[in-house]
Amino acid sequence: MSSALNSALGSGFNSAPTIGEYLIQRLSDHGVRHVFGVPGDFVLGFNKQLETSPLVEFVNTCDEQGAGFAADAYARLQGLGAVCVTYCVGGLKIANTTAQAYAEKSPVVVISGAPGIDERVKNPLLHHKVRDFDTQVKVFQQLTVASTVLDNPETAFQEIDRVIASALRYKQPVYIELPRDRVNLPGNPHYQFVALPEHSDANALQEALDEAIAMISAARQPVILAGVELHRFGLQESLVQLVEKTNIPVVATLLSKSVFSERHPGYLGIYAGAMGSEAVRHYVESSDCLIMLGAFMTDLDLGGFTAQLDPKRSIQVTSEKTSIHYHSYPDVHLRDLLDGLIAAPLQPRPLELPLRVTLTPDAFPIPNQPITLQRLFQRLNQFIDDSTIVIADPGDALFAGLDLLVHHRTEFLSPAYYASLGFAVPASLGTQLANPELRPLVLVGDGAFQMTGLELSTVVRYQLNPIVVVINNRGYATERPMQDGRFNDILNWHYSQLPMLLGTGQGFNVTTEEELEDALLASRINRDSFCLLDVQIDPSDTSIALQRLTRAMAVKVSTTPAPL
Repeated sequence: MSSALNSALGSGFNSAPTIGEYLIQRLSDHGVRHVFGVPGDFVLGFNKQLETSPLVEFVNTCDEQGAGFAADAYARLQGLGAVCVTYCVGGLKIANTTAQAYAEKSPVVVISGAPGIDERVKNPLLHHKVRDFDTQVKVFQQLTVASTVLDNPETAFQEIDRVIASALRYKQPVYIELPRDRVNLPGNPHYQFVALPEHSDANALQEALDEAIAMISAARQPVILAGVELHRFGLQESLVQLVEKTNIPVVATLLSKSVFSERHPGYLGIYAGAMGSEAVRHYVESSDCLIMLGAFMTDLDLGGFTAQLDPKRSIQVTSEKTSIHYHSYPDVHLRDLLDGLIAAPLQPRPLELPLRVTLTPDAFPIPNQPITLQRLFQRLNQFIDDSTIVIADPGDALFAGLDLLVHHRTEFLSPAYYASLGFAVPASLGTQLANPELRPLVLVGDGAFQMTGLELSTVVRYQLNPIVVVINNRGYATERPMQDGRFNDILNWHYSQLPMLLGTGQGFNVTTEEELEDALLASRINRDSFCLLDVQIDPSDTSIALQRLTRAMAVKVSTTPAPL
């Protein structure tokens, strides 16, 4: 009998568990304690199983998109997340959040209820159906690394383990469709699960290591560019070992910010082409050995493709393959090559880095001084402590936050590649349930807040306490420098009065530095509920990083094709 089935039977089942029970057990075995979602009739049977299970709690959110973002954030911290919705009207609403998880390598298990197999005879027009009964699964096949429909009790357990294994191997979302007449059917009691460990090709690994070690040893100024896969595969400690053995300095990208402690003496800063620090850019681009670990370089990571990185001076390692100079090693994986570098006879070198610039205000607050974006982030940099996790929505919440000094590893989350607005508030829900020791500092623009900010209702129900900073600049400030118009305007809400609607929480209206100071101090003291700061920023006040990026992107937006 498989260890998975043994585990299920050890949880109180006297015979083979049902398909729904086995799915819950396997999620629990991989550390999932919460499943986010919205109920619906095609998934109510599984919702009930979740409710009665002592292993996993169902967290019902205001909207499916909020559930998807919460599950994504949960996965980034916990290693696996799960979202559960009903057929089509629920499933297709999380297509966007699943696409983000795929693009940014976040392992989310998407569970969708569906019409029963016996209900589908003669192709009736059941509610929620779009075109064919398999329309939704076809959509999610494009957005996930593996998918399955649990229509056969004989193979259901095997299929559950197959797709979850794919989520963990590739750190990308998977899709499980659960017809409602299969939830309570027992699976195959004789099923045997056998894990198949994956290793690099030994000969290719040794050849890659020999080439990488020779290149690093001969380098005058090597530097490590630590990418997002180090987050996803839990390799942060291995990175620390390599840095402390060799004294090779580290830079991160927008997407991988906080992969390495930003207070470590070997940390240089964020590399983002022309969008980032000039000192960091010069150090990286003048390196004669750029060691790219788990990084995939996007236009945002590269400052609108303003970066100047030379492949012939690079070692690029991902979970899929390794490239050194122009040599490719497709069967050499990130974990194995990193372990090999740690064990290699690489000698430590002097650690001589350019001076790091930190966000430190000269004096704060200045009486009667209107708050500006720069001064806001300077003060937030002082406000962050060891228990803070920063969650930033795309836009200036992200770009101005690049220079915030995050204290520990994996304590800065943002969809810095897919860049879907509305991530941060529901992400605080997933984050705090994944790790209750962390208190989220949520940085969100007013436009993004209007999309998903009412997930604070779910935050209240689960007695969580994020500090939400709404950067209120009257619309979509990221878009204005590229192409302005009334389409960038939104209604100005009274954000600080939201606690009155929800019946709890603290709201603060912030227009001056003194008001910001009072709000932050009060938020620090209040541990019992969420706090919301409506920080009113002039619409023309944007970060330097955003100004650099939008200048590059405005050229593309305004350029029209020549007539044929």
